[in-house]
Amino acid sequence: MRIRSLGVALAAAAALVALPATRPPAAAAAETPLSQGRTATSSSDENAGTPAAHAVDGDPGTRWSSAASDPQWLRVDLGATASVTRVVLHWETAYGKDYKVQISADGSDWTDLKSVTGGDGGIDTLDVSGQGRYVRMYGIHRATPWGYSLWEFQVFGTTGGSTPASCGAADAARGRPASASSTENAGTPASAAFDGDPGTRWSSAASDPQWVQVDLGSVQDLCRVDLTWEAAHAKEFQIQASADGRSWTTLRSVTGATGGSASYDVSGSGRYLRVYGTVRATGYGYSLWEVAVHTGSSGGIPPVQGGGDLGPNVIVVDPSTPGLQQKFDQVFAQQEAAQFGTGRYQFLLKPGTYNGINAQLGFYTSVSGLGLNPDDTRINGDITVDAGWFNGNATQNFWRSAENLAIKPVNGTDRWAVAQAAPFRRIHVQGGLNLAPNGYGWASGGYIADSKIDGTVGPYSQQQWYTRDSSVGGWTNGVWNMTFTGVQGAPATNFDTGPYTTLDSTPVSREKPFLHLDGSAYKVFVPAKRTNARGVSWPANAGASIPLDQFYVVKPGASAATINQALAQGLNLLFTPGVHHLDRTIDVTRADTVVLGLGLATLVPDNGVDALHVADVDGVRLAGLLIDAGPVNSDTLLRIGPPGSSADHSANPTTVQDVFVRIGGAGPGRATNSVVVNSDDVVIDHTWLWRADHGSGVGWETNRADYGLRVNGDDVLATGLFVEHYNKYDVYWNGERGRTVFFQNEKAYDAPNAAAVTHDGIVGYAAYKVADSVNTHEAWGLGSYCNYTADPSIVQAHGFQVPVKPGIRMHDLLVISLGGKGQYAHVVNDTGAPTSGTDTVPSKVIRFP
Repeated sequence: MRIRSLGVALAAAAALVALPATRPPAAAAAETPLSQGRTATSSSDENAGTPAAHAVDGDPGTRWSSAASDPQWLRVDLGATASVTRVVLHWETAYGKDYKVQISADGSDWTDLKSVTGGDGGIDTLDVSGQGRYVRMYGIHRATPWGYSLWEFQVFGTTGGSTPASCGAADAARGRPASASSTENAGTPASAAFDGDPGTRWSSAASDPQWVQVDLGSVQDLCRVDLTWEAAHAKEFQIQASADGRSWTTLRSVTGATGGSASYDVSGSGRYLRVYGTVRATGYGYSLWEVAVHTGSSGGIPPVQGGGDLGPNVIVVDPSTPGLQQKFDQVFAQQEAAQFGTGRYQFLLKPGTYNGINAQLGFYTSVSGLGLNPDDTRINGDITVDAGWFNGNATQNFWRSAENLAIKPVNGTDRWAVAQAAPFRRIHVQGGLNLAPNGYGWASGGYIADSKIDGTVGPYSQQQWYTRDSSVGGWTNGVWNMTFTGVQGAPATNFDTGPYTTLDSTPVSREKPFLHLDGSAYKVFVPAKRTNARGVSWPANAGASIPLDQFYVVKPGASAATINQALAQGLNLLFTPGVHHLDRTIDVTRADTVVLGLGLATLVPDNGVDALHVADVDGVRLAGLLIDAGPVNSDTLLRIGPPGSSADHSANPTTVQDVFVRIGGAGPGRATNSVVVNSDDVVIDHTWLWRADHGSGVGWETNRADYGLRVNGDDVLATGLFVEHYNKYDVYWNGERGRTVFFQNEKAYDAPNAAAVTHDGIVGYAAYKVADSVNTHEAWGLGSYCNYTADPSIVQAHGFQVPVKPGIRMHDLLVISLGGKGQYAHVVNDTGAPTSGTDTVPSKVIRFP
């Protein structure tokens, strides 16, 4: 295993006095290592002259060395999933006495390939077998007082088509729904065997037979199962698979098992996998710490490469870019009135100062700075949204965004006259901000977060607005519903005679991930969670950056199978601007996965599939996407957690930010549910779920969509919730301890008559319903408007329906009849005055009950 020269042995003895840089002989292997020239990182570097990159540069005269402490590690990113067969370590005199060589699909979850104890340095050649993208040396104990030092770290094997029927390193079972024949007690549920936590376990009743099973979500090719038994293990058991959870095929029978950790190669397919114990080894039940299921690359899809270019619709500029104003103008001319067009554009501005620029933003156009802080990218000019295309009416200025830059407006005030789905994030306005169109016509927005406006914000004709974790120099007015949380300079609460609801802080928030430049390299910054936040998160910038090569850069035309393969490899997703058709559901199963869209990247599920599912795992970030329903009905466009999810994610919640849903408008679209949240602790931070009231493919049954948001998980928080026009309930909240800060709603314009929306003896489905079984729920700043154009005689019973219990608390609610097109009889349940005919004056309830 280890080849060692006398010279190296003598040098090791001398290392206790002084550590000379004794160079090793050149490697004998003729083949080029997979690791050579790849990206390398380490736990530490001794100094700038011994970086991690020197261990994979192919030069036997350069080396990596670490700090003089234990443990330390060196990691190489192979760039794609590989089948690793051999690892060669060329130690310098400061070597590892005890260490492991490990492999990982995602750089966070590691599997041991080889453990070395009592190492003697020199050249260690280790025969291994495993699949993954990342390989590392994990040093446990040093042999000298110095750090760890490697002349070369070489990884050999094959990638891509060289590995037929490869078995993926990712765990397809992690976080998936699980069940069992029995559980010993409530603390040892079936789900604990599939949660990726080696400190939790499933245990059964003390009888034979017993089983535990997992639902992988779809039929998959199965190639390996890893079992980690607790002391109460199986002596005899079977590994079985099933397509339907009823008829089972035995993939592997095991007898004489001794417990511990073991891996079993299997061959077969199924949606469900179970471990079926027939003979226990102890008097106790069966007990498994973890069950990991590995799947093959179905359909012969080769490993997916991370990183790469951002596609033709991402326009990257710097202050010296020639004709920059013309570039903005050209895109605006194309997109100004293209409300249901297919164009998608993202401007990325490198750090620097831009003078005399007016970036007018039309539909599906985003502009973002590439600095780590907003003030790194400074515009002495304007970013403008106005409503000239719609005769001064800003109520349809949807689907555009600005992010992560500073603006010094030419005339002192920037104009941002937007409606829904137009986030204004992480912006420093060195002046004022006008949220109304030129001429102060109608406006219906909007959302600001993590921004600093030095001057005054003037909403003027804006009907409603939500601002979070920001600072303003002042706020002048508002029409119906202006809600603030964690905003320095916000007006005091006054909903009785005014439009204001103000909370001093935001209970839980985590800013949206964003692309930035680190030198010349693209990275995605993932901000940390904040609790009871107030004011902007920058320039402190708690969080972490992920290199672009850890993302699959998804371009229109990429298959859903390839996208899922990338996820299975441990890659994150970066969707480039465009329309992405999906013939199967995207399945996000790994904790902390980032799915980020640029330029309102649009996902369209075809043939009635769901667009996106997220497993019941920690810390997934979904951001910057438009999901557009297809003409064949989908059950659920976005699902967070499978039914029955119950894991605690309070320390690291999944976040859904600037994720918008559209049913119809661009053409016929249908989906029973737009978004269903089954996981606990999810944070929904700015969404617009819209069943279209105009455009093409619009009609009571043509673009039918019964529910906008259904919340089944507990402790879910929504900040900035816009949901409109659904055939039944716009929001149905079934989880405990839910909270909503700001809600904007319009009921469906096209309800043909009162009978079409009558249920349980009640006329009209509430815009926001809390289920009768819920005991605790709280919400602030909620508004529902009716505009029953198909039948103005409809009188809806109420805008809000909640159980009357001590734990249900609703603050600052209003309902409005828009010009007398339908009416509300009450605000919430049977409380609150009816709306006032054609006067478009809100009926309010300050608190309920």
